[in-house]
Amino acid sequence: MATATRPAARAAAKKDAVLGSAVDLAREVAVEIAVDPADVGEHLGVVVEGERLVSHRFACLARGYRGWEWTVTVARVPRGRTATVCEAELLPGADAILGQAWVPWSERLQPGDIGPGDVLPFRADDPRLEPGWTPTGDPALDEVAIDELALARVRVLSPQGIDDAAERWYRGSRGPTSAGALAAAAACGSCGFLLPLQGSLGTVFGVCTNEWSPDDGRVVSFDHGCGAHSETDVEPAPSEWPAPDPLIDEMRLELVPREPAPSDEADARTDEAGADDVPAEPAADDVPADEPVARDAPGEQTAPPADGGTADEPAAER
Repeated sequence: MATATRPAARAAAKKDAVLGSAVDLAREVAVEIAVDPADVGEHLGVVVEGERLVSHRFACLARGYRGWEWTVTVARVPRGRTATVCEAELLPGADAILGQAWVPWSERLQPGDIGPGDVLPFRADDPRLEPGWTPTGDPALDEVAIDELALARVRVLSPQGIDDAAERWYRGSRGPTSAGALAAAAACGSCGFLLPLQGSLGTVFGVCTNEWSPDDGRVVSFDHGCGAHSETDVEPAPSEWPAPDPLIDEMRLELVPREPAPSDEADARTDEAGADDVPAEPAADDVPADEPVARDAPGEQTAPPADGGTADEPAAER
């Protein structure tokens, strides 16, 4: 891709015929610095850099360097007839493909870029921080600053740091403009699972503590919302699927303690009362003499007495 030099440059090059004609010398130098000699293409022209100072340009054919140019600058001394090479380098042309401009890490770093084990360099002049509270010895002041405001640190958030955090959180995915917040029936400010933050940020933000919420453990604004609000409800939707049959495990034996029956409880109370409460049967000697002795009925056979007597003998003669 040959490009014509400006008329003034061409005129200056023609006046300096020694440098303008040093094309072969410039090509030899370009071939030396190239990885592959075939990467040096056609001569694109000359550029007058100054008095007795001219740059020869050659097309770069290397892969990935479209539009780049091998540039070899030559010069000569006053009244000299020999061209001397000053420098040689690969420079981008007008149509060169260039990478993005270099950005410092502090401006290039994005949320989520810090991984496990990564450590950021210390910034002593971080505008988001300011010196913390230094104990003064006054119990009234120290108690408020240290115990209530938690300012007993080397550095704490500055007003700019608080504003930056509030702006970032409020305009983020857990502010009032997210899709979940717009579809929610109630805001986080009335939810029982919201835990307000401490300090000035607590007037606008809190931490969600509902494990069923997609924002669990994250900072949300009071006007944010989701479907897991503590005070909302929804009618159960009917299902077209039939109710499943209950699953009964027939291989498992479940021991159920038997409850005592009312009759068992009465027997237990009787046993606890003792034998004293049961009337004793009268002994044989306690029967009155005038009470007739029972006789065996006709046809019945009485067992012989144990002492060998007969049944017809009176009891006294035995």
